[in-house]
Amino acid sequence: MPFTARGESETDAAAARLARQAATALAGELAARGLSRSDLAKLMGISAGRVSQILSGDANLTVRSLASAAAAMGACVEIRFTEPPPAGQGGAPSLRADGDGSSSLRSGVVPSRF
Repeated sequence: MPFTARGESETDAAAARLARQAATALAGELAARGLSRSDLAKLMGISAGRVSQILSGDANLTVRSLASAAAAMGACVEIRFTEPPPAGQGGAPSLRADGDGSSSLRSGVVPSRF
């Protein structure tokens, strides 16, 4: 896959999509574990408001925040780079259940598993 430079706005849009994907995967993992936002806040030692910010999919979501949430739940974060979907098949993410009981978010850019 050849490396191509992206324009600033395209990179910002990709970062926003990735943040939303991560937040969706985290929300799915919370649901799968039967945890509420308040539960996660207590486990992480942060305010419920900060958990809401994390789950909002804000483009400023950090890897540190994801790692902290995963550690608080006794989980880990996995990020993989993949080939984009063929043209015309769209890049909309889809949530799926893995065979091991975990949930992951698949997209043409970066599937994440918590």
